[in-house]
Amino acid sequence: MIIRNWTTLLLIISLISISSALIAEYFFNLQPCELCLKQRHPYYLILICLILIFLLKNFYKIWLYLVIQFASVYGLFYSIWHVGVENKILRGPAGCSAMLTNSENASDLKAQILSKQVVSCDEVIWSFFGISAASINTLVLLVIFILNAIYLYNYYGIKKEKRV
Repeated sequence: MIIRNWTTLLLIISLISISSALIAEYFFNLQPCELCLKQRHPYYLILICLILIFLLKNFYKIWLYLVIQFASVYGLFYSIWHVGVENKILRGPAGCSAMLTNSENASDLKAQILSKQVVSCDEVIWSFFGISAASINTLVLLVIFILNAIYLYNYYGIKKEKRV
């Protein structure tokens, strides 16, 4: 049943994911870090693909579902990286750390402060029962990846086998 209604379910999951991130940012003033922003990209791409799927009836939709699959891999890369940075296992991207280097004069220190992001990638700014937003996003993207792979196999893989 989930696979039969996959397109609608994917739309709901993507809308909830991106809406919750935007609500947290603009209504609760939780500023995202660089990795948080990169984790939003797959949802924007998934929503664009879903709009095309709903609008274009006579189109090879397999290509859009493949784009969704690659978008989930992209998102998984950044969300797993972010979880690793939060747990001090991996290093974040340049400019994503709150650490400042020792400086000999005030102008160098000022330049460091102004060039650093306000929000550090290694700090958890929001969690639910001790699970960070990046960890939740990793789980959501993993579910999208798995269910989309099952959908692709059921609706495109089996048809190929029947023709042989």
